Amino acid sequence: MKQKLLLVALLAASWTMHSQWATQNTGFTAVNRGLDEIHIIDANTVWAKGYDGNIANTNVQIFTKTTNGGTTWTSGTIGIGSSALEITNIMPISATTAWVGAVHPTNGLGGVWKTTNGGTNWTKQNTSAYSTPGSSFFNVVHFFDENNGVTQGDPAGGEFEVYTTNNGGTTWTAVAAASIPDPLADEYGYNGGNVAAGNSFWFVTNMGKLYRTTDMGVTWTKLDTPITDFSGTSAGGQIFFSDNNNGILLARSTAGGDDTFTLYKTSNGGTTWDSGASYTAPYHNLAYIKGTNVLVGNGTDGDNYFTGYSNNNGTTWTQIDSGVQRISIAFLNGTTGWASGFTTGATPTEGIYKYTGAALGTEDFAFGKTFKAYPNPANDQLNLSGASINEVAIYDLLGKQVLNQKFSSQDQVTLNVSGLGTGMYVLTATNDSGAKETIKFAKQ
Repeated sequence: MKQKLLLVALLAASWTMHSQWATQNTGFTAVNRGLDEIHIIDANTVWAKGYDGNIANTNVQIFTKTTNGGTTWTSGTIGIGSSALEITNIMPISATTAWVGAVHPTNGLGGVWKTTNGGTNWTKQNTSAYSTPGSSFFNVVHFFDENNGVTQGDPAGGEFEVYTTNNGGTTWTAVAAASIPDPLADEYGYNGGNVAAGNSFWFVTNMGKLYRTTDMGVTWTKLDTPITDFSGTSAGGQIFFSDNNNGILLARSTAGGDDTFTLYKTSNGGTTWDSGASYTAPYHNLAYIKGTNVLVGNGTDGDNYFTGYSNNNGTTWTQIDSGVQRISIAFLNGTTGWASGFTTGATPTEGIYKYTGAALGTEDFAFGKTFKAYPNPANDQLNLSGASINEVAIYDLLGKQVLNQKFSSQDQVTLNVSGLGTGMYVLTATNDSGAKETIKFAKQ
């Protein structure tokens, strides 16, 4: 069964520029090479998967990577031994280590390959998996860290074919049938539209269902959504999650011949969704600044191209610029991100843009009603306001406490965070009544 990859629109580019974006060269040597995935490891290291934006459905197995913040990009071929396989996704975790998934678009099968030398060589893993003709169809690979990962494919033998690893893919274990809900009749997954945030991962199906794991693929729950199919057709949609719980579903309908969109929100990992609201903003290629309610997006109204951000999960938007076509987008924090374009010229250049402008919507951001932390991202100082603050603790994402300060019932305090490394942190504040609140913030 051929499955549809959720492709972004291929549109001709216009090239006016805004001062907050800097043009960079992806290193691809063919014209109209675009990017349909951008993965930011840190401020210096970014990987992206390429595609042919000139001829629809032309299969290319290419990536590009930077280790110096985009000053230079080095492109490469994803050498998996067969030019007939399509790359479903790329999953890097460092400058040297990444995985890709691949599948034949009509025959299925496929699997996962790993590189440990920055993309020079790729080795197939779990070679006995996804090997049942007529039913096995590889969809996606995701790694939570350098050791723990999961792959997912269509139902084979009556169950979704899912495997986990805890040693970087050296060995893989099939998820037991009792640990994943049964598929519906003729239900299958997609090799696009699957997302991760925090320690959760979700894959989408043609029946409008979400399969979610919160323990790195060992057990799964099956969740309903307001749509009937994630294919991107008349009743399609895409999900985006900021953390384990908070996310949105942007649903698309072509009823009546015109595209209309509805925005749904969840605060419990997709277990339930709100009633939805009409979405008329031109931003359809979206990404969260992880751990915040800030979305960044690119899109078009049919006549012009726009880039913007929302600091309330997509309800309202602030335009950054217009006039430049950008497709895939990803942000490390409120001040650093990348968005894709296309290579141009007789000797192709360009192809990606780096954002280093003003912080997008996170300078004065509060997750709850009791405390507020700002600016977010922070540089040397982080301000915290709230009623009768008496203790603040900061933890890195591994749970290690990196700062603890006690105060005497102050409504506003200033924390010196200059000694923290760049990245995301979790802050827990306590007041005199014992109320606690947790806030995520980014350190520049």
